[in-house]
Parts: sequence; C-alpha cells; structure tokens
Amino acid sequence: MDKILRSVKDWSASRNGSSEISKSQYSLVSSGDLTAGAVQLWLGLPEEVKYDPALAAFRRYYESEYENVEEITLKPRNSLPRLRLPTVKSAPHLNNNVLPNLKDEATNGFKISAYDEKNQEKIQEEETNMRKTSTSAYVKHLIKISILLACWMFFTIVFMMYNEKVEVFMSSSVAPGEVKSYIIDLKEDKLSLSLSLSGPFLSEQWQAKLNSTEGVKKMEVWVERLPADDSRGVSIEISKTWEIVLLENETDFFEGELRSNVLELKTLNATNNGSYAVAIRTNANETIPFQMSYKIEPLDQTSGVIYASILLLGLYVLIIFEIINRTMAAVILSTTALAVLSLLGERPSLPELISWLDMETLLLLFSMMLLVAIMAETGLFDYLAVYTFEVTRGKIWPLISVLCGITAMLSTFLDNVTTVLLMTPVTIRLCEVMDMDPIPVLMSMVIYSNIGGTATPVGDPPNVIIASNKAVSQAGINFTNFTLHMALGIVFVCLQTYVQLRFIYRDTNRLRLNEPREIQDLRQQISIWRRAADSLPHLSRDEQVVRERLDKKIRKLTSQLELFVKESKKRACPKTTFRSTLAEMKEKYKIRNKPLLAKSSVAIGFVVLVFFLHSIPEFNRVSLGWTALLGAILLLILADREDLEPVLHRVEWSTLLFFAALFVFMEALSKLGLFVFIGGLTESIILKVDESARLAVAILLILWVSGLTSAFVDNIPLTTMMIRVVTSLGSNPNLNLPMQPLIWALCYGACLGGNGTLIGASANVVCAGVAEQHGYKFTFMNFFKIGFPIMIGHLVVASLYLIICHCVFAWH
Repeated sequence: MDKILRSVKDWSASRNGSSEISKSQYSLVSSGDLTAGAVQLWLGLPEEVKYDPALAAFRRYYESEYENVEEITLKPRNSLPRLRLPTVKSAPHLNNNVLPNLKDEATNGFKISAYDEKNQEKIQEEETNMRKTSTSAYVKHLIKISILLACWMFFTIVFMMYNEKVEVFMSSSVAPGEVKSYIIDLKEDKLSLSLSLSGPFLSEQWQAKLNSTEGVKKMEVWVERLPADDSRGVSIEISKTWEIVLLENETDFFEGELRSNVLELKTLNATNNGSYAVAIRTNANETIPFQMSYKIEPLDQTSGVIYASILLLGLYVLIIFEIINRTMAAVILSTTALAVLSLLGERPSLPELISWLDMETLLLLFSMMLLVAIMAETGLFDYLAVYTFEVTRGKIWPLISVLCGITAMLSTFLDNVTTVLLMTPVTIRLCEVMDMDPIPVLMSMVIYSNIGGTATPVGDPPNVIIASNKAVSQAGINFTNFTLHMALGIVFVCLQTYVQLRFIYRDTNRLRLNEPREIQDLRQQISIWRRAADSLPHLSRDEQVVRERLDKKIRKLTSQLELFVKESKKRACPKTTFRSTLAEMKEKYKIRNKPLLAKSSVAIGFVVLVFFLHSIPEFNRVSLGWTALLGAILLLILADREDLEPVLHRVEWSTLLFFAALFVFMEALSKLGLFVFIGGLTESIILKVDESARLAVAILLILWVSGLTSAFVDNIPLTTMMIRVVTSLGSNPNLNLPMQPLIWALCYGACLGGNGTLIGASANVVCAGVAEQHGYKFTFMNFFKIGFPIMIGHLVVASLYLIICHCVFAWH
C-alpha cells in the first residue's frame, strides 16, 4: 500500500513539475505580497535575475512608488559594478526619502571581505601549483630528450662500426655417388651453422606432406670435422643430416627453390687442429646443380625474441603515453631495431631495406589520398553530410547506424583503407554540422570498416595475402566459398558490435562535442537564480516572499531543462529547430564545382569498377595500388591543374611515413624471430592435444593467437607468417586436420584483431591521420578503451560460430 501511495505522489509531483512550464510568467508574483522591504531585496539581486519577466511585478511596483530616483547605487553580493536602471521614473523614496545603501550593511561587507580573502588564497595556491607543474614538466622534457638522444647515439655509433650483411651464393653441383665438401672457417666454440641452398628442390610445405622420404630423390647435407692430416683418421659428423627432397624430372632449367636451415653442432674435445666442412651428397642418378650460402653462429632465437619484445614494448610506451609523435616513434624504433640487427651481424643492405616496404599498400594510400583531396574541392562530402542529416532527421543513433552500415558494405568490395579515406571527411563534416564529437563516430566507423573487409578476399590486406597463397587455392578455397563462409559469421559480429556500441555510448552526452546550446543556457540560468536565492538570509517575511518567487522560477526552469535533456538523448538537433537547421545547411553546403565532380566521378568509377573485377581471375592483372594510381592519374589529367602544390599539400605524408617505418620495424621483428616463435609455439601446443579435440583447439588457438597478436603488431607480416603455420598444420598427415576451418580462423583473427588498438590495422592509422588533419586527434588510449573490448567480443562470437559450424556440423 505504501508503494502505491508513494507512486501516486511521485506521479502527481511529476505532473506538477511539468505544469510549471505552462504557467504564465506573471503568475509567479502576487502584487499583494509586495512591500517596500521586498522591493529593497529585489534591488540587491543580480541584474540577470532582477530584470527577468518572472519578477516584473517588483519592477512595476518600484516604478509606481519611486518616481524621482534616476540612479540607484547597487553593491550586490557578487561585487558587480554600479548598475543603472533604464527608463525609471524619478520619485522620492519612502522611508523619509533615504535610499538604501546595500554596501553599508555589515553582513554584506563581511561577506565581501571573506570572499576576497578566500579568492586571494585560491590565486596564491594556483600560482604555486603552476610553478610546480612547470618545473616537473621541464624535468620530464629533459628526461625525454636525454633518452631519445641516447637512442640516436646508439644506432648512429652502431651503423658507423658495423658493415652491411653480405650474403654470397656459391654455385656448384654434386654427381651421383660423390660427396661434395666445402671447407669452412669454423672455430671450436661455435655451436650452430645457418645454411641456405637453392636448387631443384621441393618446397618445405610440399615436403611436409610426404609420409616418408624413403625411396625418393633427395639431397643430404651435414657438417663434419676433418682430421688434421688427410692421410690418417676419418672425418667425424658433428651435426644431424638435413634432407632436401628433389623435384622429379626438373633438374635442368629449373626455377629454383630456396631452402634454409640451422644445423646445431656437437662439441668435441679435440686435441689436434682439424678443419670443418659442409658435406653434400645425393641419391639421384644425375648431377644436381645448386647454390649455397652459409652463416656461422646465426642469431639465437631466444635472444632475438627477447630483443624483439623489448623493442615492441618501447614502441607502445612511446605511442600509448604520447611521449612523442607516433610517426617519430615508429622512425626511431625502426632505426633502433636495425641497429640491433647490425649488432647481431644481420644489418640489411639498402636494397633489402627497400624490399621490406609494402609498396602496394603505400601506393594505394598515396593514390587514394590524391583522389580524396581533389574530390573535397567539389563540396561532395559536405553535400553527403547534409543528405545524411536529412535522412536520419537529426537523430543520433540512426545517423551512426547509417554511417557504419554504409562503411561496412563498401569495405566488403573495396579495400577498407580506401573506404575509410572516402568516408572520414563525410563523417567529420556531418558531426560538425550536428555539433557532435567526431572521434567516437569515427572509431565506430573504422571498426565497421575492418569488420566489413573481413567478409571477402579483397576487403582487407590479410585476406588478400591468404586468398592469394598457392596452398590455400589448392585446398579448394575460391572467392565464392570464401565469401560464403566469412560473410555469415560477419553478420553475427556486426550485431554484437552494434549492441556493444549502444551499451558503451548509452550516455549520448559522450557523443557530443558540447551540450546543446539550449541546455547550456538553461543550466546557466538555473545556476544564476539559485545563487540569488541562496544569497538571501532567512530573517524576515519580505525576504521569504522574494525567496518563494525565486524558487518558483527555479522549478520552472528545471522542468524545462528535464524536457530538453530527455529530447537531446535521442536527437542531435532539437525537433523544433530541425527544419530551420536543415534549410540553413542546404543553403550553406552545396556542390561547389559540378564539372570537377563529374570528372571525379569518372575517376572513382574506374577505380571501383576495376576493384570489383579483382574477384575475376581473368581481370586480376592490375594490383589494387596500381589501380588507384591509374585512377589518380586519370583525375589529374581531367582536372588539368597548373599547380599541384595545393593537392599534394593535403596528402597525409606523416601517415605514409608512419606506415613505411612500421613495415621496416615489423620486418626487423620478423628477422629477430618473433613471428616464427609465435607460430612455432602455436603449432607445438596443437600437436600436444588429443586427436579428438585437436580441430577445436586448433581453431581456437589460431583465432585467438592471431587476433590478440594482430592487435599489437601489424597484421600484414603476422598473416604472412601465420599462413605458413596454418598450411603446414593443414598439410601434415599426422595431424589429419582439414585446411578450410584453419584458414577461416586465421582470417577472422588477423582482420578482426586489428580493431583492438590504433595501430592494429592500416585503416585505423589512416582514419586517425585524416581526423588529425581536420583538427580532431584521438589517442592510442581513446581507441584502446573502445576497440579492445569490442575486439574481444569479435573473437568470442567468431569462436562460437566456427566451433558450431566445423566441430558440430562439420561444414567443411
């Protein structure tokens, strides 16, 4: 019963609160309650409150009673300067024509002096804090510069002291029944030897498919210790024999397959000075030509993984805490990684260093940036922003849903970097006209771009690498079944992402750059009226009358505020001003250059058409980067620009440099053995699992290892390494694992894992670069707080989907 009564009271209170809005302004004051004392209190109120229509009765009473007062000297409690009442008739004051002087009141004088003392103390405290802050900032700056200079000195000295690695391949041949020996300068304390051979060999993946190497043509390689005197003693084999299977009937005019291996050497307690040699023989019936290169004491994998982990941690510390610009961080750490390789005897030459750059990605980025820069001059992005605003009617979540849906759909057939370059300017302009914060909307959009790109072989760079692998295509994976298997799971991932985004941004104020102007004004008015009410002492009936009037006004403003806040949670633009805002935007944001828009449409149409044709093998002769470059050249020809400087100025050169440095950094980590270690660890865990649960464990392990790793390292080199692991597992006859489920797990992990951090995917970095060019910067932690929980949700949904499809229903 008490609950019912309470609910009725709450309902009636809410009804009364809402009815406050409909009351007349003048109903707040009854003229019968006005006295000279109440008017005297009214004179001391702040100007914003005193002249409000809600207190107009006080002003009318004052004008009717005091007709000779031309100027009133006011000293309100907030120390306002002298105030003049406009259009006031002069009249003698009551109380024997003596004007009240508020500054003579002892209470007011005490309040002002106390306020001044507190204010002075606050100012002194702020000055002290500022001095401390400036000192600590200077110390941090010195520490940062010292560490960066130490890094510079380290890699500069290393580069001046160590030569580039020179790898020389020596050509030779081995005849049937012959043992070919090559003497090497090997010391007793060396424990390993790295060998690289090129010849008519079977690839490592195809050799792994063989149950046994018995009865096949092969080459055997080992290291042996020769006696000091060739006439006495026998040679001692000090390493395991490395078997390389030869190609059938292709020992002449062959392409050549490069095979590498590290031979661990046995330690010998030799009393004499013997020599060492690489021994090679074959069981083939014909002479086998080959090329050989070797390296004594190659890089130890354990040490390399430790160095790589330290370098990767250093990069993330610089980026996460924003110690320096992320492009500068990538340049410094990639150069430091090259110095570490130099110390280990693996300093790359300049041509090798250039080969580490993914020129395809850089060319695609540069070309699409040119296209977008020219298209921006047409006003197309502004027009699309206004059109989207009109379609969504100024509502927040319909707007985000439309943007994310369009981005995901485009990314399924276009490269997601291209999609982000096209959609980011539209999104930023749309958020600006709707007074929304572009950063959360951009992060949502780029997350959906990576999701959409996962669905097809051409949507995301890792998928392109996987789909173009020879072993994958030989496993029966083509464009159709790739899209069918991946797209169905992506539908569930899209739903999970939308639910998670709605939960994260359940407070729509987080999506706004500022509160709506109407709400800000109302909050300010309420604050002024509340301060005025609180400044009145509770001493007399006159003061109580004025306070009641102020409280009624506060309740009325509060009711209005609640209605505005409720509406603002659903709409970015108030319903009452939507039409006028839309008309104003349509007038302001128009297509500025229609001829240039037509030319841009021709170039973009060409690029999109050729991108679509990549799914047809007969037309897949021009890469994505070359296609974008051809489109950019076409637009530059049609635009007929005399000066290219303004266009080139809008290219994100810092983003391109960041990618170039990141490619070098990731390849250096690969040379240090980080990716091989991750792949080997994954493979060893799968091999230890019981055969009945091996498929489920393999799917989950590949998915989560690739997903979590690609969140923190670039997914392109990771995919290049993991595809070798996956094809090796799928072709291993002892494991008996189907290839297709492992491929799908790698695709989901490598692509969706990029949503975890800012540098996890190329599209994330591109979006951040374009946003920064427009004046909106989102940091690593901004993206991590939103992207990483969503990425974990991706992997959970993908795990359930793959387990149900391939372990329960055996879709493969």
